[in-house]
Amino acid sequence: MSRMSADLPPLPPVLAGPLLRRLEPTRIVLWLVGSRELSLTLRLQGAGDMPLDAGKCTVIPVGSRAFIHLIDVTLDSPLPCDIQIDYDLLIDGQHPIADWAPHLLYGSAMCPNLVVRSRIDQLLHGSCRKPHHPAADGLLCVDQLLAAETEPQQRPALLMMSGDQIYADDVAGPMLRAIHALIERLGLFDEQLEGAVVSDSSRLYEHPASYYHRADLLPALESNETLRERFFGGARKPIFTSSSADNHLVTFAEVMAMYLLVWSPTPWTLIDPQVPNLTPERRQRYALEQSRIDGFKAGLGNVARALAHLPSLMIFDDHDITDDWNLSAQWEETAYGHPFSRRIIGNALIAYLLCQGWGNNPDAFKELLEKTRRLSASGNDRYLDSPVQDELIDELLRFQHWHFVLPTSPALVVLDTRTRRWRSEMALKQPSGLLDWEALCELQQELLDHPSAIIVSPAPIFGVKLIETVQKVFSWCGYPLLVDAENWMAHRGAAQVILNIFRHTRTPGSYVVLSGDVHYSFVYEVLIRHRKAGPRIWQITSSGIKNEFPPTLLEWFDRLNRWLYSPRSPLNWLTKRRRMRIVPYVPEHAEAGERLWNSAGIGQVFFNEQGQPRDIIQHNSNGAPKTRMLAPDLTDYPD
Repeated sequence: MSRMSADLPPLPPVLAGPLLRRLEPTRIVLWLVGSRELSLTLRLQGAGDMPLDAGKCTVIPVGSRAFIHLIDVTLDSPLPCDIQIDYDLLIDGQHPIADWAPHLLYGSAMCPNLVVRSRIDQLLHGSCRKPHHPAADGLLCVDQLLAAETEPQQRPALLMMSGDQIYADDVAGPMLRAIHALIERLGLFDEQLEGAVVSDSSRLYEHPASYYHRADLLPALESNETLRERFFGGARKPIFTSSSADNHLVTFAEVMAMYLLVWSPTPWTLIDPQVPNLTPERRQRYALEQSRIDGFKAGLGNVARALAHLPSLMIFDDHDITDDWNLSAQWEETAYGHPFSRRIIGNALIAYLLCQGWGNNPDAFKELLEKTRRLSASGNDRYLDSPVQDELIDELLRFQHWHFVLPTSPALVVLDTRTRRWRSEMALKQPSGLLDWEALCELQQELLDHPSAIIVSPAPIFGVKLIETVQKVFSWCGYPLLVDAENWMAHRGAAQVILNIFRHTRTPGSYVVLSGDVHYSFVYEVLIRHRKAGPRIWQITSSGIKNEFPPTLLEWFDRLNRWLYSPRSPLNWLTKRRRMRIVPYVPEHAEAGERLWNSAGIGQVFFNEQGQPRDIIQHNSNGAPKTRMLAPDLTDYPD
């Protein structure tokens, strides 16, 4: 798999991080992974040195040489807003970041810095970062913006990543090879595998089918239908996406290694993965993927630098766990009804908790962290304790607080559209609603009496009508898995309730909905028909960070959607949104009539004092000029 450890350089104290996560005037949340349990001191300009004891830093081992440090510091005096504040993390009280991670520093700076913004006057957002996609990494656009910054007021308030921060279900061969080399190098914990062809994780990594043939390792059900066909939905989806489960991550160690490899350049310097034994055809594919992974790897130092300076918030979508996660009630019955598929999902959820979820809102995860620490303690003899692991997974599958709200101006409400779904009880194959009745009621309560709000929904609430129609047709025919039929309008109950929330007289007068998921970018302004005093809604979608839609296919969808659903088309009255007027914005550099922008990158939104977008930009990772989304003349869109 890799060279012997004796031939590799010694492990550095820090493997990944720090990532700046939640940031408030009286609170700083950081994420870091060390090769040992570190004695850390936070040095903060204006506040002095603060040793990070157990009350401020929770350490969770994930291997014999890998320790997650969850740093949560509450300050006695609030930090000043809208000015640059230097910070540092000292190891053993004497080794600053400049010593152990100089790649995190801009220019001649001796340490990173942060800016606590008094309000959200601008932010960055995006989703869908697939390492082996040929597009350049959109997070490099974030780094370029920060490098060009001259005043603290120019810094975005935050970076919002709205799903698919990793692709646990679609992994390149070279990435999986690097994952296995890193597992060995860091001694990440092994585990027993119930219901699988292989008995434990070490045998999985060594199995001839481990690369590009993992479906062969999945067990058969009583119906003699393989779990791959029921759980992963087949190898290809001919309408919108091409999904490959050939290298689907299985173990907790694999998912943890993936997080380290997509957020830090350091782990790549610790391994030297060799090409596995492959057929000539697979070897050719491996070489192509290797070239793309090499390009991704080259930018990780700059990505890590940006994440050390700008607070980042995250919410999962399906690929963070597995494709089509909880799409329908039947999918849930099948996936959670088998111990192996349940473990696959659960392992990705444990890693999400530790690497993404906790940093959004640490207060919601105190009990779960204690149970995770018990699981880590069980790995001292290399293998995790299976009953403890399964008990934690059961708890995570019942957990209902992945969503979170920031008490900012405007209020930022981040939705969990994956685990609190409105299931169809009449037809189990039909797509579930993205939020159930109780979650939608809670959302309405969160929004009451706010003058404006930013809602983060991984899937667009107001999507492209033609694409949603195609998804609906396939769902009627009993094949929602073929087309990823996951949109707000796919379930009648969820669609009606979310639209009624927007029309409620006590909910905000201005909404901005930030979304991703679809691998193209667009902006719609939404108005209530025949109501001049009704709320104004902006659907702003930026996707992907490192992913794109097949260009020819998207061009045809865009063109047909304009023809079939023009402002005066009677087809508009057949949609659930018929009481609303949908006004598409025009990409600045688009060809005539184009509404959907297909380029990897990152979105940027500037807000006025009323919380309404005053400028909407898509930064293109391919080096093309930034693209402004331009408002059309509303007289062209009559009631």
